[in-house]
Amino acid sequence: MTSYDPSSTALLVMDFQQGIVDSLADAAVLPAAAGAVEAARAAGVRVIHVRVAFRPGYPEVSAANKTFAAIAGRGADFTESSLTTGIHPALGPGEGEPVVVKRRVSAFTGSDLEVVLRAGGIRTLVLAGIATSGVVLSTLREAADRDYRLAVLSDACADRDAEVHRVLLDKVFPRQADVLTVAEWTTHLG
Repeated sequence: MTSYDPSSTALLVMDFQQGIVDSLADAAVLPAAAGAVEAARAAGVRVIHVRVAFRPGYPEVSAANKTFAAIAGRGADFTESSLTTGIHPALGPGEGEPVVVKRRVSAFTGSDLEVVLRAGGIRTLVLAGIATSGVVLSTLREAADRDYRLAVLSDACADRDAEVHRVLLDKVFPRQADVLTVAEWTTHLG
């Protein structure tokens, strides 16, 4: 396994939002993600926070989209200004760390992530997020199609379905990414 060049690597911290973290049973994922953020900052790796949010009235949400239509339909506040969609305080963005707002599951769809990555000369993405079967899977697939080098931090990802989480990390993701713990990744920085 090769090292990760801090100048061309970004850690994507995806959907660690107050409302999502609070509804998750896996208490270990938040400290693991915080450890990844701390290690990235110490090594000079760019940290990019990604969150999902919508405009008031949900004009971006189609009735055909089962996931987001359900959120809009049940009266949940997933608007840009809601505390529910804010980055969890344990992972709050540091000075100069961009926060990308997306409108779909993938971190690329409906956001300016590609512009931020291109402007920063980023060629390697390290993924942490909730849920493994949602934002992590969708972002990994799209990033692979865009020819990014990829890593997934297994302990900094979580899913409501433990078996789906395991299958993705053990069988699916290794085809396109290095799958590492936060501790393993930090030994390859620099």
